[in-house]
Amino acid sequence: MPTSLSNVGARNVTVTDDTLTLDLADGRTISVPLAWYPRLLHGTAAERSRWEWIGDNEGIHWPDLDEDISVEGIIAGRRSGESQPSLQRWLERRKVA
Repeated sequence: MPTSLSNVGARNVTVTDDTLTLDLADGRTISVPLAWYPRLLHGTAAERSRWEWIGDNEGIHWPDLDEDISVEGIIAGRRSGESQPSLQRWLERRKVA
């Protein structure tokens, strides 16, 4: 029987220089390459450490990086859907700030 991903929440988030790791409410731990999420990859350690939950631990928001990632998306193996032009504009704005 397939498991619904829509009700899987997370308990903890850890971001290193190369990995995003979630401890899930059901006891699993899942890690994905930080390269899947370019804004996190280009963020500083301090920016990556400032995150907050979205909803009932269904997603993670990084206010300093304007990045939102759903727990469901991470479990499903979905990378960032941001286009290269959008990422380039974001990187340019960071240089100015």
